[in-house]
Amino acid sequence: MKDQPYQTQFKGIAEMQKYVGREIGLSKWKLIDQDTINAFAKLTGDQQWIHVDEEKSAQFSPYKKTVAHGFLVLSLASKFASEAYQIQDIAMGLNYGFEKVRFPNAVPVGSKVRGRVSLLDFEAITGGAKYKLKIVFELEGQEKPACVAEWLLMVYKE
Repeated sequence: MKDQPYQTQFKGIAEMQKYVGREIGLSKWKLIDQDTINAFAKLTGDQQWIHVDEEKSAQFSPYKKTVAHGFLVLSLASKFASEAYQIQDIAMGLNYGFEKVRFPNAVPVGSKVRGRVSLLDFEAITGGAKYKLKIVFELEGQEKPACVAEWLLMVYKE
């Protein structure tokens, strides 16, 4: 398993078939700071104190500081995937949904996360492909990831 960020470049959609069952990329680390957490809370309306109230979190949270929303971490899937792989001949890609999402570890403010991306499944469809990625959202300095997700996507050729 590689530990430095890297990206797989696919010359075409069909080339992806050879990579089923393999890791295809690792994103850069992303710092999760309080400004990011606050902006996400404002955007989504999720103002739960464990995310936005630093004083109360220091006193009552088991983490002794605020933590990122699970959905904030999951929302980094697009960023991490774009850093992990590129497909040369696509005109359009679509988020088809998630099959499984788990949040096994909290992301305390000041933590760094990154995405380890693997290709789980690939199916050619008319004009493109439908495929499934596994993204493990690693948490710097922790063995247990922040999130593990199986993401379905569709892409269409130019």
